Amino acid sequence: MPDGQVVERIVLRGSGGFEARVISFGATLQALLAADSNGKCDDVVLGHDDLAGYLAKRSFFGATVGRYANRIANAQFVLDGRMVQLAANNGPHALHGGPHGFDQKLWQIDAIDDGAEPAVTLSYLSADGEEGYPGRLDVSVTYRLAGPTELSLTLAARTDRPTIVNLTNHSFFNLEGALSGSNILDHRLMLAADHFLAIDPTAIPLAGPPRGVGGTPFDFREVTAVGERIRHNDEQLKHGKGYDHNFCLDNGGRLQLAARLEAPKSGRVLELLTDQPGVQLYSGNYLDGATAGKGGRLYRQSDALCLEPQIWPNAPNRPDFPGPRLTADTTYRHHTVYRFSFRRQR
Repeated sequence: MPDGQVVERIVLRGSGGFEARVISFGATLQALLAADSNGKCDDVVLGHDDLAGYLAKRSFFGATVGRYANRIANAQFVLDGRMVQLAANNGPHALHGGPHGFDQKLWQIDAIDDGAEPAVTLSYLSADGEEGYPGRLDVSVTYRLAGPTELSLTLAARTDRPTIVNLTNHSFFNLEGALSGSNILDHRLMLAADHFLAIDPTAIPLAGPPRGVGGTPFDFREVTAVGERIRHNDEQLKHGKGYDHNFCLDNGGRLQLAARLEAPKSGRVLELLTDQPGVQLYSGNYLDGATAGKGGRLYRQSDALCLEPQIWPNAPNRPDFPGPRLTADTTYRHHTVYRFSFRRQR
């Protein structure tokens, strides 16, 4: 780091070449290797080959995001009758924790398990008032290879007084491989969601209840190519410049299948399971060729997509949304699983 602190990398190895590489800067999933239908392993997440890339430009590649993932309108909310003013970093809004969120912090490695299910636990202490958020927040994330080709993420947080919290992992997936040169428009996606949150032009959810996906470009209840309807003349696609919307899950807080993503050439399949009430689909709309990533490749629009399990955006200002409030006598918990397999090619 510029101040001389050392960033460490932990490699978790499974069977058949399945591998997760985690760095302590941003508690970031720096690489994830998974086999294709021919048994060839490739890295399937965007990012950088060295620390310099992560320090040069904030892009959230693979990072642990907080204290509040996604957006809070006008960078403010009322908590227990008191107005809380946050640091704005997305026009007037607060995005992914503010200008200096958890993705830009150096996390501490608390534990490494080199047993049958290799794992690493990292932690970060967010001080009272950091980025405007009230209360001290003790955060941890555990990356664990819970199966031969299964990466489990467990996030937890505790506070000393009422605050809000919403953590997620912000990995950019391309199941053909980060160096494949392919985009994700022909990836086939299923989302287990009957409703989504319509947004205004600044990506804040509109007033009113979630909208049904039926008859819209947002209906992924059946497996559909990501790019099949992304160019439709739809107001919501205009607002998001593609997909950048929260899909509402009905899992009752239990770990359930939320999404399935398939790559046509490699045959790789990713199943996303989560206990969170929403998942943000982001189709890489703001990748503009200004950032060079792994292998020196310039990342461009739709080179990858994100599936971000989360509490809904702007929930601190929406009592009709799932609540992000955390008190000193409770613990925030978030469990997400990335399960890989492959389809045999004909």
